[in-house]
Amino acid sequence: MRSRATILREARQQLRKKNVSTQERERLLNLLSLLISGMGDAVIQNEDFSTLLLETVLNNGNLITIVERQAAELDALKHITRNLTSTLDLQVVLDQVVLEATYLIKDSHEAHIYLYESGELVFGAALDEHGIKNQQVSEPRPNGLSHSVVSQKKMIVVEDMEADPLFATAPKKWKGSIIGIPLIMGERVVGIMNLVRSRKGEFTQPETRLLTMLADQAAIAINNAYLHKTVNQQARSDTVTRLPNRRALDERLDDAIYASGHSLLPFSVVMMDLDGFKIINDTHGHDIGDDVLRQIADCLKRSLRSSDFLARYGGDELTLVLPDTDLPQAGIVTQKIQGQLQTLGIQLPNGQVTRMSVSGGIVTYPTHADSAPGLIRAADEALYQAKQHARGGFVSAANQPDVS
Repeated sequence: MRSRATILREARQQLRKKNVSTQERERLLNLLSLLISGMGDAVIQNEDFSTLLLETVLNNGNLITIVERQAAELDALKHITRNLTSTLDLQVVLDQVVLEATYLIKDSHEAHIYLYESGELVFGAALDEHGIKNQQVSEPRPNGLSHSVVSQKKMIVVEDMEADPLFATAPKKWKGSIIGIPLIMGERVVGIMNLVRSRKGEFTQPETRLLTMLADQAAIAINNAYLHKTVNQQARSDTVTRLPNRRALDERLDDAIYASGHSLLPFSVVMMDLDGFKIINDTHGHDIGDDVLRQIADCLKRSLRSSDFLARYGGDELTLVLPDTDLPQAGIVTQKIQGQLQTLGIQLPNGQVTRMSVSGGIVTYPTHADSAPGLIRAADEALYQAKQHARGGFVSAANQPDVS
């Protein structure tokens, strides 16, 4: 009966007779050892099978090359999977994908990703041979490669960009070969990945297989990042007004304090309360009250900068964070808010049209407080003073730091 040691000994003797180099002999013996190590004793002791296995390994010189390539691809897949599942941050995922693409294809000139959102291709990430990141070369052309990959949902290889119709309208300096691969999750295209080489010619089968593996993992990672982002947004959003909620406000205040510490610029916080909102709720019900809140929130957002942060603090209270804004500048913003609200006519179920005003308290970091809880307390106290003595207006906090 043959044993594993017997098979390996016979293989070594036959390889010596064939004048196989020492390096190749050891590679073949290692392969054979790997194959028989996972087999049961009954299989090993079957003389016909063990002889066939031995002859197959020894007489097929390209077998070891195939197995080694598959092993390398498996290692690459494990590497890709590990790196792409290590984060749920979408931009980090995209940056990692283009890095992996250029790593897999050694002579690549550039790799880039476009996300496919609402029927549009949106730039995601890029990396060129010089290590320059996220520099968009151009917008996807309507009849170009990227849109064709999306519409056909399949890989497209262009061996010579100068001669291919897909690049008829492309800049003349674009030369070489390119491959475009769809990033598909289920039946949905979530994006495309393009990889460019400076030289003309085809992409080999191993290269396309590696890039396809990367694309499959990239689609999963991008979808997971989207889901994570959506869940986070829902956890930080008010369901009625679609504004950020108290949790998101607390985080923004912490970020604003950190940024102010580096820029040495102040920021302001405005806490507002809707005047007469309780009457609307009591008279017309909470559904109408919720609708009024939504209209007020949408109206206020139209008077703000893109960097400003408006959140629902709770009930009919809204809180505004104004970065790089001192107290006089915050006063100008509140004047715009009052002016914007005066233009808003709210239709009530009884046919009447009403207008809403807000009362508010203004505080500035670090003048009135040097912590997030301190700012909220100071703004709330200023709001109380406005409701008591200046309804429909804004009052700034007492000029005393609240140390927490």
